[in-house]
Amino acid sequence: MSPYSILWADDEIDLLKPHILFLRSKGYDPVTVNNGRDALELVAARHFDLVILDENMPGLTGLETLQRIKEIAPQTPVIMITKSEEENIMDQAVGNNIADYLIKPVNPNQILLSIKKNLHSDKLVSQTAAADYQQDFSRLSMQINDARTITDFYSVYEKLVNWELRLASTETNMDEMLKMQKSDADSTFYKFIKRNYEDWVAALPSALVPTRTANPGNRPLMSPEVFPKTVFPLLDQGEKIFFILIDNFRLDLWLSIKPLLADYFTFEEQLYTSILPTATQYARNSIFSGLMPIDIANLFPHLWVDEDEDEGKNLNESELVQTLFERFRRRCRFSYNKINDSNGGERLLREFANLAQNDLNIVVLNFIDMLSHARTESRMIRELARTDAAYRSLAESWFRHSSALELFRRIAETGAKVIVTTDHGTIRVDSPVKVVGDKNTNTNLRYKVGKNLGYNPRQVYEIKRPQQFGLPAPNVSSTYIFAGNNDFFAYPNNYNYYVQYYTDTFQHGGISLEEMLIPLVTLTPKK
Repeated sequence: MSPYSILWADDEIDLLKPHILFLRSKGYDPVTVNNGRDALELVAARHFDLVILDENMPGLTGLETLQRIKEIAPQTPVIMITKSEEENIMDQAVGNNIADYLIKPVNPNQILLSIKKNLHSDKLVSQTAAADYQQDFSRLSMQINDARTITDFYSVYEKLVNWELRLASTETNMDEMLKMQKSDADSTFYKFIKRNYEDWVAALPSALVPTRTANPGNRPLMSPEVFPKTVFPLLDQGEKIFFILIDNFRLDLWLSIKPLLADYFTFEEQLYTSILPTATQYARNSIFSGLMPIDIANLFPHLWVDEDEDEGKNLNESELVQTLFERFRRRCRFSYNKINDSNGGERLLREFANLAQNDLNIVVLNFIDMLSHARTESRMIRELARTDAAYRSLAESWFRHSSALELFRRIAETGAKVIVTTDHGTIRVDSPVKVVGDKNTNTNLRYKVGKNLGYNPRQVYEIKRPQQFGLPAPNVSSTYIFAGNNDFFAYPNNYNYYVQYYTDTFQHGGISLEEMLIPLVTLTPKK
């Protein structure tokens, strides 16, 4: 006997015996009535998993019965069957949140399909997703092992994220299997970065050679090239542009909010590669200046803040953008806005009309970065964002209910294009690596820079010649070290407390697919 209870109300129920017998042969045993009042009495008296309702019944009509069922049992799915194809009846039914709408004559398989869709879809989707991932597991493992170029890793990462999102919405036992495969991919990527990163930096345009190019197959698009390669071409075409940078914005977070924007925009999506360290002071300043950090420090020392200084590390972004346009001898009227809270977002919306006169409007949204840090510092936030799926859900909920979504709607109405990106992603860490540093060593858990660092070189990616990697050296003997995989740096002093506090938190600054391979999306308004 089927564990699901179904009620079928139709004034011609006696003529539907073949349909009833068919459903019984499939394991269902529908309770039948021939009018709306009897249907309501039964719904009020007992639980039904699904109701099938004829629209054209004498007395209480199907629509009237539907409205009252939704008052009694609002969560019960209702399938409406009707002879009428009138649009207003369809609109009323849809407005009352029907589960499905079928036009007579209907055959038994149509009814069965609708029942399965509403009662068994989660189980069927989970079974199919698990089977599909098991089939794809070996192919994806081979793709990880065979990855030789940054394009290969872009493809690997996109597939892993898509599987993560698909499996997270189902009830499967594939989570540990996927986690193992992601870890394997991050380990392979870490080795790939150690082999190739120095060559990539050497091939980047510099302040002295701004037009230097290299074979795109040999290196990726990187932080200092985002403006010259994506913003400048659109400005040259006469487009009005909004450049929206969402701090700490991973690919999975973009895919979570993308459906909220689909009614307003079409999307041109790609990934680009953040420079190291994958931290705001370096990566975001590099984006806005079009320079590597060492060039910022040398050319604009008043705009660069060293690691050991107390001053905020991202306070000069508007000035850095101005130097970028001046260096390329471009004239551009632009605005810069950093949104840290709801008041800032509402203020930007109130002043939105003033932005239309600009060629470029830059907006930095800091909520997800604040969420990431709050998850470390607040036990409540850590509980709310206990899993990656919960973390994505919080980010999506923020975007849905914040001024950010309204900002995108307003932009779409103006016809301006939007570039959405970030400066770096973030990764969940769970493996401590001991490091020793003096009091001037920075506090970041995924990278360290100092002159007296103690560490096991086999556990880190070390840079002993920072200038060769586009990085400033606070001291002559400064060394940078970077964590890979799910590692984080911990000091020997008070080690156990430190490890317990930071295990299972989101961190950035190091080397991983999640931190370095980040979304760069151009949105074109549909209107």
